[in-house]
Amino acid sequence: MTETNGNALIKLEDLKVYYDLGGGGLLDRITGGSGERRIVKAVDGVSFDILKGETLGLVGESGCGKSTLGKALLRLTEITGGRAMYKGSDIAHLSGRELREKRKDLQMIFQDPYASLNPRMTVGNIIGEPIRTFKLADSKSAVEERVKEVMETVGLSRRFIKRYPHEFSGGQRQRIGIARALAVDPEFIVADEPISALDVSIQAQIMNLMKELQQEKHLTYLFISHDLRAVRHVSDRVAVMYLGEIVELAEGKSIYEEPLHPYSKALISAVPVPDPEIEEKRERIILEGDVPSPINPPSGCHFHTRCPYAIEECKKIEPQLVEIKPRHFAACIRISPEHPRIEDVARE
Repeated sequence: MTETNGNALIKLEDLKVYYDLGGGGLLDRITGGSGERRIVKAVDGVSFDILKGETLGLVGESGCGKSTLGKALLRLTEITGGRAMYKGSDIAHLSGRELREKRKDLQMIFQDPYASLNPRMTVGNIIGEPIRTFKLADSKSAVEERVKEVMETVGLSRRFIKRYPHEFSGGQRQRIGIARALAVDPEFIVADEPISALDVSIQAQIMNLMKELQQEKHLTYLFISHDLRAVRHVSDRVAVMYLGEIVELAEGKSIYEEPLHPYSKALISAVPVPDPEIEEKRERIILEGDVPSPINPPSGCHFHTRCPYAIEECKKIEPQLVEIKPRHFAACIRISPEHPRIEDVARE
């Protein structure tokens, strides 16, 4: 469990999200399965805090559980075990009415601005829907005025209020999605790959907009992305996820300049450097093999099957996320001071 300064807005404690795929049926017999129930461990015992007013970046390969974790925080997917605390309330165990009340403060910006907007609704209705749902305006004209204010906040003209999503570019559609999230004055926003479907020229505009809104409205973000350059640009701290688990957590500058976990080292080595001379000389770490299945993850450290530093103990010992340096946490026995066979892989 990571330590904080007591200013945590979100606290995750051993959070688990498992999906039961069943087993033992006709399909299992046809494919030669074991007949046992198959459980996907999408999020497997995650613990960390998100401090009020910060942006925590969450990175990792596709399929590692990033989006599932973000949805679990908002109870858009059910939580199997552990706790997801928001201001002392456990999101995992709130009743329908209690959860509805919290939803005003907990919003989401979705990945695909083309699929997340109802094509049959005007921009005014899309942004106005949460305002009406939470009864934040007492008349139709008040709702419309609030919608226009939010549109201007995200850089959209008031004149567009009667238009439909198909009349906008990708960047404009994502601004509509951001406006919808902002319409109810939330405190915490999960941004799930908010720029991955956009042109590179638009990505910087959206990231800068999100940073400006954070300062103006004192927002807290969980910024989910596989783009390490984007995460570096917007995040105060960064958490690295692999096969449902957090393997490293640190301040953004620290994790990019001196990653400790072998997986983090490999990810960051793949980020291009804009200086051609440095790019030509630097060494990239190539991971061998594929990411194991979350249905049957490896024993011990989940990363040992691809880790260039793995030893026999890595197959048996499940590493815990511990503080290796001040405010820098990693889950690896090769760098843990408690392990008798320490080798400083951070300097290898």
